[in-house]
Amino acid sequence: MIDTTIIIPLLAGLLGIAIGLLTRKFGQQNSSDIGKQITEIGQQHAELTGRLKSFAQAQEDARGQLNRNLAERLDNVSKTVTENLKESGEKTTKTLGNIGERLSTIDKAQQQIATLSGQVVELQQILDNKQARGAFGESQLADIVKDGLPESAYDFQFTLSNGKRADCIIRLPQPPGPVVVDSKFPLEAYQSFRNAKDEGEAQAALKQMQNDTLKHAQDIASRYILQNETAEAALMFLPSESVFSEIHLRLPQVIEKCRSLRVYPVSPNTMSLTLNTVRAIMRDVQMREQASLIQKEVGTLLVDVSRLMDRVGKLRSHFDQASKDIDLIEKSSNKIGNRSEKISDLELSNQENIKDTNVLPNDN
Repeated sequence: MIDTTIIIPLLAGLLGIAIGLLTRKFGQQNSSDIGKQITEIGQQHAELTGRLKSFAQAQEDARGQLNRNLAERLDNVSKTVTENLKESGEKTTKTLGNIGERLSTIDKAQQQIATLSGQVVELQQILDNKQARGAFGESQLADIVKDGLPESAYDFQFTLSNGKRADCIIRLPQPPGPVVVDSKFPLEAYQSFRNAKDEGEAQAALKQMQNDTLKHAQDIASRYILQNETAEAALMFLPSESVFSEIHLRLPQVIEKCRSLRVYPVSPNTMSLTLNTVRAIMRDVQMREQASLIQKEVGTLLVDVSRLMDRVGKLRSHFDQASKDIDLIEKSSNKIGNRSEKISDLELSNQENIKDTNVLPNDN
């Protein structure tokens, strides 16, 4: 933009120089002509000065408008930037909050994983010890039985007449009678099978699993199936669904052999289903007992009804006899009434005869 404060004095100086030069050049001319020229130059100078002032004012107005436009645009830009920064800050804060929540969730998950890892290690230590493994199986069996049956329907660590102690006995009515449940856990052979590096090791582990399972089944059959004391079958509880599945899938001959011994392997899931059947049997027995009581009560009621009918019959005979007696009494009273009327008629006729005899003599 042109600065008029510098241009106007510069133009005035140039104009003065031009007038001086003209004066020197035309010094010999008439002063009147020079005056005219100076006057014209002064007019031109004044006109130029006015134009320069107008131009300067226009420039000043344009500069003011430009400053105002720049200020307005700067305000708009500042406002937009502020809003964008605010929105970005809110989004950033929200994102950081979400990140913090996710980190907290991840931290909790890591803690849970660490806890589960410790529990897995502890469980592995328990399963590596035979006694602890047996206690684990008995505890799992007890939890399932307690959840599935009332307290009066089972006993734990029950001693039979032969001195053998069963992990659990389920009290079913005769037949079939009390059913023994014993917990067994052939874990070593299963772990050997899962960790087998080749087919030979896998087959050897399956053979060991077969021998261990059959030995457990034979022990249960010889110890816990007693004639006239327990049911003719027993249950072998396997605390692991994986072990139960492997035996069923890879050793079906073991299942058939166990069935021939009347020992039936069950897993936690199938044990729960078995207890559902046991509950249904118990409800059926209770319904039968209640039905027998109802039949007995109905028989007693029929006897009472028969006795009542006899008494009603006797009462009816008494009523019939009373009715007959009333009829006879009514007949007797009717006869007495008729006779009374006849007697009354007789008395009246006799009085009339007496009156007639008394009148006739007087008339004569």
